[in-house]
Amino acid sequence: MIAGIDIGSTSTKVVVLDNDSISCRMRVRASDAVAAAAGALGKLDTEQGYKIQDFDRVAITGAGASKIHKDIFDIPTIRIEEITAIGHGGKFLSKSDDIIIANIGTGTPFIEANRNRIAHIGGTGVGGGTIIGLAKALLKTSDFETIMDLASRGDLSHVDLMIQDIAETNISFLAKDVTASNFAKMLENATREDIAIAIINMVYQVIGMLSVFVAQSRNKKNIVVTGNGSNNIIGRNVLAGISEMYGIHFEFPEDAEFSTAIGAVLAASSA
Repeated sequence: MIAGIDIGSTSTKVVVLDNDSISCRMRVRASDAVAAAAGALGKLDTEQGYKIQDFDRVAITGAGASKIHKDIFDIPTIRIEEITAIGHGGKFLSKSDDIIIANIGTGTPFIEANRNRIAHIGGTGVGGGTIIGLAKALLKTSDFETIMDLASRGDLSHVDLMIQDIAETNISFLAKDVTASNFAKMLENATREDIAIAIINMVYQVIGMLSVFVAQSRNKKNIVVTGNGSNNIIGRNVLAGISEMYGIHFEFPEDAEFSTAIGAVLAASSA
């Protein structure tokens, strides 16, 4: 049995794959990579009914994996390159062998995964980390649940300059309620709620438009979205608007936030 651990900059995800199905998935938080990985295995033992000795291997990936230089609990520990893990996980969850993946984490890499190769196409530093950083600066909070609660009650038109602010009709296929410029209006009475939704909107517009360009460059019509940011409901709505305008379909598979940990297990299984 193999456990897969994705050690990210803000959270660590762990999965156990049994006969090609996910038998366990959970998150842990710790101050450093070694503590996060050890804590993940410890929770499998104490909370999920697994025994440490039952694991043949541990597959680690993510930014924090580079800080682990020895076996965890004396279990053979394999480090899987993160791009490889993202590719394997995306193919597994989407049940497709030819996909483009946008993995929304702290930043957002774009991965091409098919039968022949898994390749890093490019990416952006814009992602969940951008939301947290801007919220800390502009809203004086870095708590994600607080940011989402504020955004759910915000009015984007109080912060963004919209097409209707500069034109009386649609511009080409851009409707009047589409953003013309992020943060360009910023009314004096704009609230924390308005700023919160504007931050999330800007981040997902950047990710969405880059997804369009990547898909078009590969003659694709679908983007598989994975990572923690795949579950952001407001972000999903932004991507839905981009999908409607540009004809690119965004797919959000179940367990998408655990995709990289799943991919690490799959890569270790075939190694």
